[in-house]
Amino acid sequence: MRAYLDWNATTPLRDEVKAAMRDAMEVAGNPSSVHSEGRAAKMALERAREQVAVALGAEGADVIFTSGATEAAAMVLAGQGVHCAAVEHSAVKAWCEQDLAVDGNGIVTVPDPARASLQLANNETGVIQALPEGLASSDLTQAFGKIPFAFNWLGVTAGFVSAHKLGGPKGIGALILKKGTDIQALLRGGGQEQGRRGGTENMIGIAGFAAAAVAAQRDLDAGLWDEVAARRDALEARLLAAAPGAVIAGKDARRLPNTTCILTSGWKGETQVMQMDLAGFAVSAGSACSSGKIRASGTLQAMGFDDSTAQSAIRVSISPALGDDQINRFADAWETAYSRWRDRNGPAEAGLRKDKG
Repeated sequence: MRAYLDWNATTPLRDEVKAAMRDAMEVAGNPSSVHSEGRAAKMALERAREQVAVALGAEGADVIFTSGATEAAAMVLAGQGVHCAAVEHSAVKAWCEQDLAVDGNGIVTVPDPARASLQLANNETGVIQALPEGLASSDLTQAFGKIPFAFNWLGVTAGFVSAHKLGGPKGIGALILKKGTDIQALLRGGGQEQGRRGGTENMIGIAGFAAAAVAAQRDLDAGLWDEVAARRDALEARLLAAAPGAVIAGKDARRLPNTTCILTSGWKGETQVMQMDLAGFAVSAGSACSSGKIRASGTLQAMGFDDSTAQSAIRVSISPALGDDQINRFADAWETAYSRWRDRNGPAEAGLRKDKG
């Protein structure tokens, strides 16, 4: 029986999300129309907006629905001369000057927050950043639904998220703006989304997003992610006991409760992903957005790992749906594969760094 351990790449649709999307299919009106059907659609749109805002701790802020975090990032970063670090998601790095310093634990130094973008949590390592007051923008995508935070308390001007990282549908996300923030629309049309993003809203996706946000907040409040953290820690202890030369990227930093990035120098991550897939486990060799590109992770290189070590990384990102049995079966499969590799190549010697303390 297969087990899905790639939660940071995307998540299965929650049952309540499917139900909300089915209900939204019955709403015939365009939310920009003034007749009864249009007003009903508008009411559903604004109710969903409020639900997402509450889950994000962004009451009073502007929540603008987009096709995902990638579009939302472009809306606030394009042409702004913002600075970022190499640990950011490629959707952010595409618009930034990548010159912010990163230490060996993946922690970023931000000398000028008003001209910088800094993620709240890293998608590959799970490392959580302490966001400086006055930060221009932050990628909240991986943190949303996994750790408690409130946009209104972060001290950032803009944030962006995607629904499919917390049990919602793909192709829908949001830009969150501190009230009064002025941006120029990339998509211009009928003035939808407060004039910030033209085009008729994706009502089915938005309904699913809102349902996912509500459910994710419920899971956080119930302490489910604390249980995930305990399972993650137990998994890491097993993997490191089996491969003493391996390292966990960012292990000494605060991390997302579900994320393990393990490096075993010389044992290619892509090989491990294929071996685990054949054994019935879905893991990744890094960011899903970089799949198929055979090169070392920019995040791990920025943390000081040499190419051989960086290319050995696999990311295991678990969920509240996984029990101890599934995680232990994965550990068994990985230990077996590692033992075979070690017998041919000798023990791993991960952790090699290039001029990084």
